[in-house]
Amino acid sequence: MENFTPYSALFGGILIGLGASLFMFLNGRIAGISGMLKGLLTPSTVLDNSWRVAFVIGLVSAGLAYQALVPTQSLPAENTSLIILVLGGLLVGFGTAMGTGCTSGHGVCGLSRFSLRSLIATVIFLSTGIVTVYVLRHLI
Repeated sequence: MENFTPYSALFGGILIGLGASLFMFLNGRIAGISGMLKGLLTPSTVLDNSWRVAFVIGLVSAGLAYQALVPTQSLPAENTSLIILVLGGLLVGFGTAMGTGCTSGHGVCGLSRFSLRSLIATVIFLSTGIVTVYVLRHLI
């Protein structure tokens, strides 16, 4: 386990939980990213979309700010083709539509509300991810 970072993972988990809790407490909404993006892509009022735009901008800018502040912690470079990346993105989008939510909506917010549907979805997400990594790294 060469990339084991328990303190940064714990700190990141605390921040994600705090952010999701504050979002629910202050806005009465679940911090599910796929639902937010879907809401941005479907026609609605500007007022309804303003919080979605702000949330997505915050996600992107936080990642960019972290990379600027801690340049030594850059992402590992993978030799993955563009076709595989696009296919993976499409499959994730299909899966979130099929599961009516993503790992943030089900795994973070749904599990904290003791949702059985979210538990089942999260187990399927994680199992599929584990099997996919195993197949790609060891069988192909």
